[in-house]
Amino acid sequence: MDRPNGLYPNYLNPRTGRWGQYHTSVGGLGDSFYEYLLKAWLMSDKTDYEARKMYDDAVEAIEKHLIKKSRGGLVFIGEWKNGHLEKKMGHLACFAGGMFALGADGSRTDKAGHYLELGAEIARTCHESYDRTALKLGPESFKFDGAVEAVAVRQAEKYYILRPEVIETYWYLWRFTHDPRYRQWGWEATLAIEKYCRVSGGFSGVKDVYSSTPTHDDVQQSFFLAETLKYLYLLFSGDDLLPLDHWVFNTEAHPLPVLRLANTTLSGTSRDEETKPLPPSTLSVLLR
Repeated sequence: MDRPNGLYPNYLNPRTGRWGQYHTSVGGLGDSFYEYLLKAWLMSDKTDYEARKMYDDAVEAIEKHLIKKSRGGLVFIGEWKNGHLEKKMGHLACFAGGMFALGADGSRTDKAGHYLELGAEIARTCHESYDRTALKLGPESFKFDGAVEAVAVRQAEKYYILRPEVIETYWYLWRFTHDPRYRQWGWEATLAIEKYCRVSGGFSGVKDVYSSTPTHDDVQQSFFLAETLKYLYLLFSGDDLLPLDHWVFNTEAHPLPVLRLANTTLSGTSRDEETKPLPPSTLSVLLR
């Protein structure tokens, strides 16, 4: 199947098997697909080479066509819409900083350092989107347009609903670098969530992160417990808690064990079958 610019559009027509349109994003609608290419390889104990190749090809295309640097030096991931790049990055796309860091080991032509640095640049940009608000909490999406950098301009994009992606990236970067800035940034977010999002019955999102007197949306999203708080806990825990060479986190932060088949008996398999590599389709189902 044709992949425009080497990327995968967000929609597939189930009747024709062709792309429904050519909106391409590493944020909403497209994020988990790219993430799972890498994690299928990791969960297979790095034996699913097809998934790794698809990931490497996709990341090269993302870097070529979607990643740009602003005038102020911030690296961001745009979206391909209607034949052009929209210079707007969503909070959901902030997970990619952690993905690039996680995928650095095993990357092509000794580019591990490059992808670790790219992950760090994305983390810095997403931190700036938090730091440039009144509440020190990030908006749903933020633009890069002339003098406007890492700031939401539409009212419908100024809300914060307890999303985890920025904290997720801080955690991965902390695990791989132990740079104290990631714990510092995570602590800043923790204090802001405690100050502005805690309510009598739990925690609530806020409607405008640029207002010093925020209004709550009266919703505690399920991913706040499953992801945001979990990644914050891991950020301030030791590396021996759920080490990344033994565990793979799915897109909702549920830890799944790396399948080392030589040491694992799978239900319904014979001893001889245990050493056979799992087909990519099986891994994709396990990672849902």
